[in-house]
Amino acid sequence: MNDEYALFAAVVEHGSLSAAARAMRLSPAMASRRLARLEDRLGVRLLNRTTRRQSPTEAGAAFYRRVVEILAASREAEALVAGGARTAAGPLRITAPTSFGRMHVAPYVKGFLDLHPRVALRLDLSDAYVDLVGERYDLAIRIAQRVEASMLGVRLASKRRVLCARPASVAEHGEPRTLRDLSEHRLLAAAGQSPWRLQGPNGAVSVTVDSRVATNSSEVVRELAVAGAGIALRSTWDIHQDLAAGRLQVVLPDHEGAQSVGLYAVHPRSDLVPASVVAFIAYLADLYGDRPPWEDQAD
Repeated sequence: MNDEYALFAAVVEHGSLSAAARAMRLSPAMASRRLARLEDRLGVRLLNRTTRRQSPTEAGAAFYRRVVEILAASREAEALVAGGARTAAGPLRITAPTSFGRMHVAPYVKGFLDLHPRVALRLDLSDAYVDLVGERYDLAIRIAQRVEASMLGVRLASKRRVLCARPASVAEHGEPRTLRDLSEHRLLAAAGQSPWRLQGPNGAVSVTVDSRVATNSSEVVRELAVAGAGIALRSTWDIHQDLAAGRLQVVLPDHEGAQSVGLYAVHPRSDLVPASVVAFIAYLADLYGDRPPWEDQAD
């Protein structure tokens, strides 16, 4: 049943039966038969089919939301128990986002290798989307809304984002008290980061950002905020040290970024997950815990 659910979710995410079939290493004919079997069993049409694209019906969209939750729970259970009795050894290739990997993965690699000396680890940092299968990676640390249906993954932590600015800048320009006050301040965002999707006392709200400086780099936005160039929406894992040292302060604390995005450990689906992959996921899950260490400095 999970295979059919995973295939349906992959079709919705890729918008194409053929693309979903490739991702799950199925023939288009096999994928089509599995989807038809699922629809027959449920007694409802889940997809609108055209020659170019498949999109969910109203029933399919509702079913997809539940399927994503079911698959996520299944992945987490599999990843945490698979291979627990085997010894972690051999090559382990990991990819992670540049800033997060530098700050919250690389410093702990030695501790992992001390526990698992037979693992030969390679850690690559990149902000580009990495094709794990095509580029032969064993594991990816990803910041995303969900894990693709063709992958397995464990949610390691939530991603908390706050509005922040340099204290001297706040003192000079005044501290915003409402979202409307933001229009009187210089705002900072990298390309693709506008609008800001915030959650506040009255629910969800979006703020369109005309960034004071145009950049494609999230790290540049952080450095600009620290320098006093304006207000930015930043992840606490990224600015926890700046908050602790007083280089930044939180503004409008009753509004934070929507928490639909999480931190995931993701790996290709397999009947036998390598013990080294299971060990590294367990190591990070234990390290980050229910409250990641960066949150202690952010508060």
